[in-house]
Amino acid sequence: MLHRLTLALVAALALAGAHAADAPADDPAASAPHPQVRIVTNQGNITVELYPDRAPITVANFLRYVKEGQYTQTLIHRVVPNFLIQGGGFSAAGDKAKATHPAIPNESGNGLQNRRGFVGLARTTAPHSGNSQFYINTADNPDLDPMPARWGYAVFGKVIEGMDVVDRISTVPAGATGPFTKDSPLTPVIIEKIELVDPKTTYVPPADIQQHLAQPPGAGAVQSIN
Repeated sequence: MLHRLTLALVAALALAGAHAADAPADDPAASAPHPQVRIVTNQGNITVELYPDRAPITVANFLRYVKEGQYTQTLIHRVVPNFLIQGGGFSAAGDKAKATHPAIPNESGNGLQNRRGFVGLARTTAPHSGNSQFYINTADNPDLDPMPARWGYAVFGKVIEGMDVVDRISTVPAGATGPFTKDSPLTPVIIEKIELVDPKTTYVPPADIQQHLAQPPGAGAVQSIN
């Protein structure tokens, strides 16, 4: 169970994110550069801009995995046309789930929506279960956004280059293969690596977020978008 202070932090950050679009031009949070990452796949490259001003915990968690090399030689293991592609949790060698750090709090209430091209954190049906897996929306998916009576799926970035690659991946033949019962590419789609486009432009999270993330890896888990 997440600590009450952690959930309070999520609520405060979500409130701040909801007002970020109205921030004045001289607001440091509004004008600070957004880090970008390059997802190198065997189908082509995808560049994603990250939004730590809206999803600080999620971006810090994702960049931690990038720096650790977690995504090197992993699978895009799920493709659903006109919905999304998903990956980052299974090794391309043997289709085995990779060990992950503990799950993080859900930041879906940050004002970013699950629109085409936006990147979100995959999770199970439990709201605070996201860790390393991510997805890219290939259509507008408002059903993944939060509502007053339910948690949504946290958006933390946007594809700014390579959406044609995403679309190509989303239409590869898919079905049951290896440990996956459906929607898995029959010919492996591999994330060869994820790297910072400009290592000088990264995100250093505040001390409280760093402390929350400073936990040892645990067992990997299958995550899905319902």
